Amino acid sequence: MKKFLSTHGRTLALAGVLVLLLGLLAYVFLRAGPLAPVPVTLATVESREITPALFGIGTVEARYTHKIGPTFAGRIKRVEVQPGDHVKTGQLLGEMDPVDLDDKIGAQDAALKRAEASVLAVEAQIQEVNARKSFAETQAKRYEQLLVVRAVSEEAVEAKRQELQIAQASLSAARANLEASRQELARVRAERDGLIRQRANLRLVSPVDGLVTRRDADPGTTVIAGQAVVEVVEPGSIWINVRFDQQRALGLRAELPAQIVLRSQAGEPRAGRVSRIEPHADTVTDEVLAKVAFHQRPQTLPPIGELAEVTVALAAQKSMPVVPNASVQRVDGRLGVWVIEDGSLRFAPVKTGATDLEGRVQILQGLSDGERVVVYSQKALDAHSRIKIVDRILGKSS
Repeated sequence: MKKFLSTHGRTLALAGVLVLLLGLLAYVFLRAGPLAPVPVTLATVESREITPALFGIGTVEARYTHKIGPTFAGRIKRVEVQPGDHVKTGQLLGEMDPVDLDDKIGAQDAALKRAEASVLAVEAQIQEVNARKSFAETQAKRYEQLLVVRAVSEEAVEAKRQELQIAQASLSAARANLEASRQELARVRAERDGLIRQRANLRLVSPVDGLVTRRDADPGTTVIAGQAVVEVVEPGSIWINVRFDQQRALGLRAELPAQIVLRSQAGEPRAGRVSRIEPHADTVTDEVLAKVAFHQRPQTLPPIGELAEVTVALAAQKSMPVVPNASVQRVDGRLGVWVIEDGSLRFAPVKTGATDLEGRVQILQGLSDGERVVVYSQKALDAHSRIKIVDRILGKSS
């Protein structure tokens, strides 16, 4: 009997321990395991006005950039400027090596003088032939009169007529020679002018008052026609080439105010405005391209290509339900939010509108004021998830 009680006691003790372990295991399983409640933070839907804004990243560019180089292949003789130099209109930036161009111009000068002398000689010849022709006309008329009174023979009159015809033919030939000499003079002069313009193009001059941003070649370098040696930008044409998300760009238009923050001047926003919206969007990144100009040009010009953060203020929106942007999720291809109803979850599809930079989004359809929605959750939710409402989730914004 005593042995039976001892065995029975040990069995009861063991059963008690097992029950305690099972209870502890069930507690851990329900509180920290797969069936544990998911911590979530909530927000209440409320109607309010928002001022939407667009945020985009862009780069500093110049609207007017002048790439200055030779009009034909050659070797650079000298470059007078460095990047960062301010230049004036007509200032010499560099020069190409003329090689034998000056000799060619000298040869054309000599050819031009010969052509001018030829024209003068033919003009003098025409004067001489004109004089002979006038004398031949006079003689032919006189002999015609003498033939009437039989003072001269028919042969003498015919000889005078032939002399007149020869003088006329000589005049025609001289005039043709004059036209040919003038054409030759024009050709030589045109070739000489072309060489002079070509020689002038060897001088690389600035077309505007501007800032040198690039120097792509040094003296002694051979460049081809059209290759840039120096790049000059107009400081007044500096603007930001910005990219905005297409889905958020509704209402973006020219002349809207903007704030520009250059990366080199973080924390110092500058006033600007939208100059224009590009007619072509980026189909790869789904972005709209826009140009944003400074309201007042910075005293120190930012480097071309520097990154800038741009915020554009859009027109204020009328009052309607809004929720934190983080609460909007995409589940099974549908856009919506998780709504709390009597302690359980319901996924409510929504249609969203404008957003602001404070993280709020308009709900055009699907929610009403006073409903509570999940903003953040520790893990993905479904309709059967158990939840635990908390004030904050580690790693999530409050």
